[in-house]
Amino acid sequence: MFDGLTSKLGDIFEALGKRGALSESDVDTALREVRIALLEADVALGVVKDFIASVRESAVGEKVLRSVSPGQMVVKIVHDHLVGMLSGGEEDLPEDILSSGAGVNLAGVSPVCVLMVGLQGSGKTTTSAKLALRIRKREKKKVLMASLDIYRPAAQKQLAVLGEQAEVPTLPVVMGERPLAIAKRAMETARREGFDVVVLDTAGRLHIDAELMAEVSEISAAVNPTETLLVTDAMTGQDAVAVAKEFKEKVGITGIALTRVDGDARGGAALSMRAVSGCPIKVLGVGEKLDELETFQARRIAGRILGQGDVVGLVEKAADVIDREDAEKMAKKMAKGKFTLEDMASQFKQLRKMGDLSGLLGMLPGAGKIKKQISEANLDDKLIARQEAIILSMTMAERRNPKLLNGSRRRRIASGSGTTVQDVNRLLKQFKQMSTMMKKAGKMRKRGLMGGGMPPGMMAH
Repeated sequence: MFDGLTSKLGDIFEALGKRGALSESDVDTALREVRIALLEADVALGVVKDFIASVRESAVGEKVLRSVSPGQMVVKIVHDHLVGMLSGGEEDLPEDILSSGAGVNLAGVSPVCVLMVGLQGSGKTTTSAKLALRIRKREKKKVLMASLDIYRPAAQKQLAVLGEQAEVPTLPVVMGERPLAIAKRAMETARREGFDVVVLDTAGRLHIDAELMAEVSEISAAVNPTETLLVTDAMTGQDAVAVAKEFKEKVGITGIALTRVDGDARGGAALSMRAVSGCPIKVLGVGEKLDELETFQARRIAGRILGQGDVVGLVEKAADVIDREDAEKMAKKMAKGKFTLEDMASQFKQLRKMGDLSGLLGMLPGAGKIKKQISEANLDDKLIARQEAIILSMTMAERRNPKLLNGSRRRRIASGSGTTVQDVNRLLKQFKQMSTMMKKAGKMRKRGLMGGGMPPGMMAH
């Protein structure tokens, strides 16, 4: 979502960093360019004005202009002010919320209620299921979902299907039951059957009207939710900010779930949302799959915007899909310098589970600077799938002993995997390089264990 803004800001700060010293006019010129970049990214005008004014006030001081690397100091100031803009000047979510990774406040007497509200088409039902799955997996809590949408055809069935996929129970549908009655029955069922959390998916409308607000307010008063999350689509830009402001005033939302963050929206909604609506963004929908929901953290998002990556987010994605026992087995193999084509296929499988490859690369620091090279290299999920298919087209003996792979075997493998012999050769070359690297790592570790490679003072242990 922030690609365009990241690219423009990167160019501005790179030019700034090349200057040995900065004058006040240099900073003003750079900030004018930043202002244009933010406005082009669809950030609200009032938010941009306040942001630029606060950055300038911090950046033109004598301490910054006469520092060893003034360009870097300006980048740091912009980063800190971005964090302030995204978090509303407050700290990120409390540690007890962030530690679980759920992103929402679940403190309270069970069953705790999370009320999902928003306009029709914002992704409310899917986000409800994503959040329920995240709470079940990360919090290890028993979650019940209930659809209060009796107006949209098949809305209740959609939540039931998503519930099956997420392995989260949904409240059985009673034909003709009104939304308020459904909400009360869900809470009573949760109390009786020992559920920890209830996620209520309310009905949406095509636009905000008095009937919608009255219904949501009535339900909220009856269930007393711990969180009332407004689900809003990042692709709608500044309209999403206006919707958030109105829901805040009329319903009293506690946070925002921003969907379709992986789309080609310009990012202005996310940057304006906190400042204009006064509501924190709690979670981000970063893909269509049920596990593609992230906790919003201002520092990490600011880092991504400024091309500094999000290594913490990358590690979290890995932790979600990589089995700890498998990882330990792989580490032992690598330590011994043993690495087979089967191991390589396993690595490809885990990498594909983590999501879109270009998105993962974008989370690495400095990835923005080599965006063109990454694009030209055609590094996508299909490439990894093809490499995995090549290995799966080999026999067990061939995977364990690549020396068996003569010309005729390589042609058979290429035919069986729908690739070319050149593709097979490239994969084997890649495997050989990785295998050599593993052996070197294994030898270094072995020398260390024997004492030859240990740092002074370690032998006593």
